[in-house]
Amino acid sequence: MLEVVELSKHYKNKKAVKGVNLYLEKGETVGLLGPNGAGKSTTISMISSLIVPTSGDVRIMNESILKKPEKIRNILGVVPQDIALYMDLTAKENLEFFGRIHRISKKELHGKVDEILEIIGLTDRKNDVVKTFSGGMKRRLNIGVALLHEPKLIIMDEPTVGIDPQSRNYILETVKRLNKEKNITVLYTSHYMEEVEYLCDRIYIMDHGEIIAAGTKEEIKNILSAEQSIGIKVDILKGEYLQLLESLPNIKNISVQDPAITLIVPKKVNILKDIFKLAEETNTSVTSVHIETPSLEDVFLHLTGRQLRD
Repeated sequence: MLEVVELSKHYKNKKAVKGVNLYLEKGETVGLLGPNGAGKSTTISMISSLIVPTSGDVRIMNESILKKPEKIRNILGVVPQDIALYMDLTAKENLEFFGRIHRISKKELHGKVDEILEIIGLTDRKNDVVKTFSGGMKRRLNIGVALLHEPKLIIMDEPTVGIDPQSRNYILETVKRLNKEKNITVLYTSHYMEEVEYLCDRIYIMDHGEIIAAGTKEEIKNILSAEQSIGIKVDILKGEYLQLLESLPNIKNISVQDPAITLIVPKKVNILKDIFKLAEETNTSVTSVHIETPSLEDVFLHLTGRQLRD
């Protein structure tokens, strides 16, 4: 369906994207992960034909979109990170407006708008002005606009940012349903690792303008197959305790979400004794310790050294 070949974008003082290669098979949902500034948005903009690359190519069904950008525009839907709606129009009016931009006939558009409103769960609010909508409803309408022209491929750039859990779950289920029932191919970026785990068949991890890992969820997790994840919870996180943990040998990675600490260490290393010994020395009360196989989030931290939201 989509192939990105040695795609690069250089600005005067910065190389934003450096030789990215990725592909999407028809009917796949593929995740593109990376911390802020990794180059995801620039890559998406080049795939969408909004930015001309410095070098490389984007091919849709084996045809270069650099030569025929209208080819991808006819089959691509984009859900941008920022809400792209007219706030003083109703939900129905927004869909009708964007439908006309896509040159959908007036006769066909009426039925298409009703169908989209049903998919995104806004039929009962179709005549309400968008500025009265909650954040989650605006996000759902944003998705609806991208579906109007029946795209075969859809790019979703953090479609659940800043919304309530109920709306977020609705959007995730909608994405999954569109992929399975309508066979829409999806390229999905998110700041929520659990969303990518739930939706995606394969994952690309990007940092500093480059793809640094790619594969299925299981293949990505196997990067740390020889390691174990040790989670430590304390009543009050003290800087002295954290510094002593960081100084221990064999620590592959350490991350903190106060009051929890996560260590990545080789499976063959027994570090539990040191954890409690250092806690005693610093008068730190450890409330729980658990050992797990490293998660996708652990692998991401190991590869980038940063939280997904950093």
